[in-house]
Amino acid sequence: MKAPLLGPGNGGGTDDSTVLAAGALVWRVRGDKLQVALVHRPRYKDWSWPKGKLEPGETLVGTAVREVSEETGLEVVLGRPLPSLQYTVGARPKQVHYWAAQPSGRADVALTARSAVPRAGSTEIDDVRWFDADAATRRLTRASDRRLLVALVRAYRDQTLDTRAVAVVRHARARKRAAWSGAEPDRPLTGTGRAQASALVGLLSAFGIARLATSPWARCLATVEPYAQATGLRPDLVAALAENAHAMSPARTAAAVEQLLTAGTDTALCTHRPVLPTVLDVLTTHCPRRVADTLPTTDPFLRPGQVLVTHAVDTPVGTRLVAAQVLGPDT
Repeated sequence: MKAPLLGPGNGGGTDDSTVLAAGALVWRVRGDKLQVALVHRPRYKDWSWPKGKLEPGETLVGTAVREVSEETGLEVVLGRPLPSLQYTVGARPKQVHYWAAQPSGRADVALTARSAVPRAGSTEIDDVRWFDADAATRRLTRASDRRLLVALVRAYRDQTLDTRAVAVVRHARARKRAAWSGAEPDRPLTGTGRAQASALVGLLSAFGIARLATSPWARCLATVEPYAQATGLRPDLVAALAENAHAMSPARTAAAVEQLLTAGTDTALCTHRPVLPTVLDVLTTHCPRRVADTLPTTDPFLRPGQVLVTHAVDTPVGTRLVAAQVLGPDT
């Protein structure tokens, strides 16, 4: 599915009057039963999903992770996107974007990149409980929240809920070729590019990225460096992701992407615009049509600093991508 996830200043189909918010459906399995975490808000006397409005300078992804932590005390890893909700509050339209999410565990390295979040006070959230999915359907106050649960349960039954992330990063904004007199592999990021690279830390952490693979060229290395420093990860230098190696042998690049996609780890790979068509070709071979149709199809495919986050499941017949979304640099 392709959710409308672009944030302020990123062309998401909203204007300044739209209130943007984000949250997550946090799930686990106990005794072969799907369970979800609900929060109770005494002010509204309702049971709902953890969610909240964007704070100044915040991203949708960052809001979802922060709100879950504030309202439930759980650190989570986001999974596949779920349908967004749109409604009116007073005279203003409101959009709330949701992801499936799991309590952290396998992705502890990603949590080291996050700042501590204080718990919400009891006047905001006075109860947090796990419910079996059937019980949650009855407990949820709003019909729209129940529709989100239907989507989550469907993904669980289809075995497409427990996913891992494979994120394709186009390096952040770099010095223009015409303005750089040094060697092409050494062309550095601009100030804007360095800011974009720093902003990627929260996004990659939100999706539990535990492995970094990158072109060895300077602008790609600089793009993943802030996340590497925040987590202690050492990026894998993959020569086949560089522009010159791709020009010599697209097949070798495709083989390298295939290996990263099927390795079974939450992975981010960073590469260049000319390499993206080959990367996307590999991803498409692992997608059903409805997911393939959501992948970028026209040059430049991703803007500098943007990320294509795909959500993979490993099946007896191989890796399958069940959702994809383009995010960043301010989403």
